[in-house]
Amino acid sequence: MESSPKVIKQRDGQDGTPETEAVSIGAPESLVREVSALWAAHFGDREVGPEDDFFVLGGNSLTGIKIIEQVAQDYGVQLSVRDFYLAQTPTRVAELIEQGRTRT
Repeated sequence: MESSPKVIKQRDGQDGTPETEAVSIGAPESLVREVSALWAAHFGDREVGPEDDFFVLGGNSLTGIKIIEQVAQDYGVQLSVRDFYLAQTPTRVAELIEQGRTRT
């Protein structure tokens, strides 16, 4: 399972050669805010931004499991521990949730 969906698009580089860039498909901004708030609740109500890193915030396995369980309960999407840890930010976790929603 891919951790964050990507679309590859071509564009011309400055020298006229094609340049490939990965563009995130993304999740709704409201979902990213909800996931950030969920993380904040598990990190003692400290402010969590959409690109904040789980491990830099002090995340550990217990916190990760609690967040994964809350995501399953709130959104009906079961994230694997591996995918959650690889995602590392609320934005990418929101993308996984959105990806899981489209599969159901």
